[in-house]
Amino acid sequence: MSTNIWSRLAMLIALSLGLAASGMYMNTVGARPQESSGQSQSDKNAIRPFQVHFSEAELADLQRRIIATRWPDKETVSDHTQGVPLATMQKLADYWANNYDWRKFEAKLNALPMYVTNIDGEDIQFIHVRSKHKDAMPILLMHGWPGSIVEMLKVIDPLTNPTAYGGKESDAFDVVIPSMPGYGFSGKPTTTGWGPDRIARAYSELMNRLGYKKYVAQGGDWGALIADLMGVQQPKGLIGIHTNMPGAVPAEIEKALQAGKGCPPGLSGDEKHACEQLDFFYKQVGYAQIMGTRPQTLTGLADSPIGMAAFILDHDAKSLDLIAKAFDGQPGGLSRDDVLDNITLYWLTNTPISSARLYWENKYPFFSVKGVKLPVAVSAFPDELYQAPKSWAEQAYPNLIYYNKLDKGGHFAAWEQPELFVQELREAIKPLR
Repeated sequence: MSTNIWSRLAMLIALSLGLAASGMYMNTVGARPQESSGQSQSDKNAIRPFQVHFSEAELADLQRRIIATRWPDKETVSDHTQGVPLATMQKLADYWANNYDWRKFEAKLNALPMYVTNIDGEDIQFIHVRSKHKDAMPILLMHGWPGSIVEMLKVIDPLTNPTAYGGKESDAFDVVIPSMPGYGFSGKPTTTGWGPDRIARAYSELMNRLGYKKYVAQGGDWGALIADLMGVQQPKGLIGIHTNMPGAVPAEIEKALQAGKGCPPGLSGDEKHACEQLDFFYKQVGYAQIMGTRPQTLTGLADSPIGMAAFILDHDAKSLDLIAKAFDGQPGGLSRDDVLDNITLYWLTNTPISSARLYWENKYPFFSVKGVKLPVAVSAFPDELYQAPKSWAEQAYPNLIYYNKLDKGGHFAAWEQPELFVQELREAIKPLR
């Protein structure tokens, strides 16, 4: 070997050793580095770059399983009252097996600054995009089930780069989007105890580890419950929360609906509408009941991609309508690729069961008042599981700083209506800047 080659080799070895010692190595899905028993706490706390890559063999296996699906008989009704229609699933399967391109989405993810860090014994993977604008407000964006970080991708650039999307420099955010434990690219808990309150504490530590002295938290679905719990825990640095699925249902209404008694008399128009939405949802929420009691029984979701996809699609009636339109070629808030980016992520990471266990771990009613005293902003979308009336929001959140009732958008607000969602955050957080 020439002297130059030896010199380069020595430099590469030294660089590799230096990166490993500092914890700044590349962590790739499917090849998680092993921690030694002598690893220091600072090494465990390190924030490591993260990339995604699944093998061709894994993608080929997915395609094979889709093609080999054994289909059920067609439903005996002409609507969605028996679940996801056979025709919708067959259109999804055809597109998934023959036209969908995971590599395109993988490249989109890898173009983002992604990281992983170990908090409370579990790897937390997250996207972290800093704004170029001075004094940007740090915001923690939290997804739910059956969502993922995919839900938030459309709003990253408008939030971090507002001047390119009709906003002002003063509207800028630094964006942090974590995958929940058991979801996506985060670690899968192997012991009990990872409920939403523990996730709330882990997220607080994440923001602290990123060096943020002041930040806001935003969530829908599980993210909304976690945002409420963070508001109750009041970690250092958290100055307020924004929610698009508030915990604001009065106790007497929650009790009546859970007992099957329907909506009580004396409600205003908005309150009656919200109560009826909840009553309908509670009667359709079989997926949550089985995940909350017997998540491991759902083994079939880890074995059949089409079975898993059908289970994921049937979250709520409005979302199912929206997704069905995407595969029928009708315009809507989601495309076929949007839907399959999320579903394929669940499949390739093998997280249908580990994500379901969060329902088993949870001890909090989703929509009940939690006792948040921090400043709270509420965006009430019409096709959410319920469109929270202002009267309920005011009772639930004594420090309500913003409320807006929108005329478009549903459960996956950031994903379905990114422009509206971004505008909501800009207006809602203004009082906290």
